[in-house]
Amino acid sequence: MTGIDGIGRATPTRSSASTKRPQSGGFAVPAEPSATGHAEAATQTEEVALTSMLSLQELCGDAAADRDASRRGADMLSALAELQRALLGGVDTVETMQRLAELAAAVPRAANPQLAALVSAINIRVRVELARRGG
Repeated sequence: MTGIDGIGRATPTRSSASTKRPQSGGFAVPAEPSATGHAEAATQTEEVALTSMLSLQELCGDAAADRDASRRGADMLSALAELQRALLGGVDTVETMQRLAELAAAVPRAANPQLAALVSAINIRVRVELARRGG
């Protein structure tokens, strides 16, 4: 084997006698594959795949719960802003109050504790407005 030692001619690399490998015919395939070896490899692969799938489902489930809670929080904030505009404009607020009541009735629980606290605070504000206006 030769190594690159800069620009110019190639020089042979030096190897120690302790690191030399015996020169055999190269790659070899066993004559008969072991049936237990295949079964063990398949079992290990199944365990890894199952663990990965369960972890992925858990993460996706949390992400979906967070996404739903975030969307509901944004909808409640939008309805609160709509209520504010209606009150300032002297417009009837019956439809807005009904929408707020529907949104506050079923708020999905977020997996992220900070998001859950934020959505809970928005929900409390909606309930306060409903109580103040008799909704």
